[in-house]
This record gives sequence, structure tokens and C-alpha cells, in this order.
Amino acid sequence: MYDPSMRVLTVLELLQARESVTGAELARALEVSPRTVQRYIARLQDLGIPVEGRRGVGGAYTLKPGFRLPPLMFTGEEALSLALGLRALHLLGLDALAPAAHAASAKLARTLPHALRQTVQALESAVQLDASPWVVSTDAALLSALLGAVNAAQTVEFLYTSPKSPAQTRRVDVYRALHLDGRWYAVGRCHLRDALRSFRLDRMTGLQVLDEIFTAPPDFNALAYLRSILPAPAPALQNSGPQISVWLAAPPEELRGRVSVWFTQISAEAGGTRLRGRRENLAHFAPFLLGLDCDFRVDSPPELLAAFARLGVRCAAVGVPGGGGPKNGGTAREKTGG
Repeated sequence: MYDPSMRVLTVLELLQARESVTGAELARALEVSPRTVQRYIARLQDLGIPVEGRRGVGGAYTLKPGFRLPPLMFTGEEALSLALGLRALHLLGLDALAPAAHAASAKLARTLPHALRQTVQALESAVQLDASPWVVSTDAALLSALLGAVNAAQTVEFLYTSPKSPAQTRRVDVYRALHLDGRWYAVGRCHLRDALRSFRLDRMTGLQVLDEIFTAPPDFNALAYLRSILPAPAPALQNSGPQISVWLAAPPEELRGRVSVWFTQISAEAGGTRLRGRRENLAHFAPFLLGLDCDFRVDSPPELLAAFARLGVRCAAVGVPGGGGPKNGGTAREKTGG
């Protein structure tokens, strides 16, 4: 039926699956004699597995309470998926889990046979994972507590801060948590508004899981809801408007959450950020650039420079010092918010 090593592993699997197993039951399952079963039990004990029980013909065997041996055998695809998944945690903004991910990766490597370990390491070294600069870091402990509340259908309470309103205490029946466009969201019924709302986890503090229980709507699609309420430009505008090219004197990570990535190409360049895309309304885009509060250079189009010139004339008309707007190849800085 099996080779001896597989039979020993089968004994371990049966012991983990059942509270107790008699010697006769193991003998029938393995198609061996009761005396051979005793040898397999002794082999497990020699390996440090805490098997307890009598070794006689009619003895019953059990694992020490609380002992569980995780599965240690993976196929090549399973091992690679685990290794890449651990490396990709930072793509979800869960940088706080990096130490745990490194420890788990080391444990995984120790469990793999030498040949498979070398294969997985070679495949890992051939892959580069680049996190978007717009991924927002999220408190892993907060996410864990929130997911526990979702699973138990328990109401949560937290302090929520947003640019549009001061900090408020919110009590919410969270139906789902999800990651979309670099941010984690919680979606559910807000008690304050008595309506469906979404909340960014990076704006939550002081999360508490309450004893209140709720019933979530069946088959609730949080992703569809979130996509329906998040602002997005009309598809028709994707290729409309003049092509812009602006260099910003700030690295991409400093602009995170301040520059829209919709139909916009963002890349690091010369210690700063190159922004490319199309904008239909340059009169609105010019003050937006000023509101970023960093030096920048407009390389194209000329129409954007003209928009800055008009803005400078307006500033001079109301007595703002330094009006006149930037010139091509120059820089601009403004202290007001965008």
C-alpha cells in the first residue's frame, strides 16, 4: 500500500484527525500487523511527536492535547504562491507585517526539500515587485481587529477624521473590508447617518469592537458599492485635453494621496516626480499645482503657462505679492492649499 515513511505519516494524520485511535484501527487502515503499528508509534515518539497511550494490542493512541503539526509538504506551485504572497504584503500597505512576513518566509524555506527550496529561491530572484507610491500604509493591528468584527458581525466604534469634517466618533456595522486603489476601506451601515457609508482605515483611530450584533445583508458587494461612489473622470475625457508634462520637486512618496492617479502617469525623475497626462480644464489644473506647495517646472503645454499668466494677473489685481505666474523652465511656490 505505502512505503514505510508514508505509513508513519499516515499514522500522524489519523492521530491529528481523531481524538483517539486504537491499534487495531491503525492496523486495518495501514494494512499492517498490530506489532508494526507499535513500531510506527515508537518512530513518531523518537521524532519528538507526543503520542500517548498503551502500546499493547488493544491499546488506544492519542496526541498530547493542544499539539498540532502543520502540513509541511508543498508542491512547487504552492510554495511559490506562498513565497510571493509574503513578499507582496507591502503592496497592500501592510508594512508593519514585514517582520512577521520575513519570519514566515524563513520557516517556509526550512520546510522545503533542498531542490524545491532552490527552485523557489531562483524564481523569487527573477521577480520584481514594485509598490505604487500611492499605496497608503495601514495599521495591521487595526485591520486585524476590524476583520474579526466583520467575521463576528459585531458593531465597531472609532474616531474618524476626514478633510471635509472634524474628527467624529462613528459607530458602524461593517459588512466588508476591502483594498482598492492603494487604500483599505470599511463599508457598512453608519449609525450616525443611518445609511450605507465607506470609511478609509488610515483615517480611523481608537477602534473598539462592541458587544452589539448585527445582520449583514446577504451577498453584499462592497467592491461594487465603493466603485459606484468613488469619484472618477468620465471615460470620454481619457484622451481629451492637451497633453501635460510637469516636473515636481518632491519624490512620489511625498505626493501620495495629493495627486490623482486617474489617467495620469507618475514616475520618479531627477530626485523629484514627473507627471504626465491629459487635462481638459487647465484653468483648474494650474492652481492645483500651486496648492501642492512644492517647486515645479512646466515643460508642456504652452496653454498651461498661459493659464498661470492669467492666474498671476488675477493675483496681482487683488494685491497678492509676487503675482505674474511662472515662466517656462522656472518654478512656482504657493503657500495656500489646493
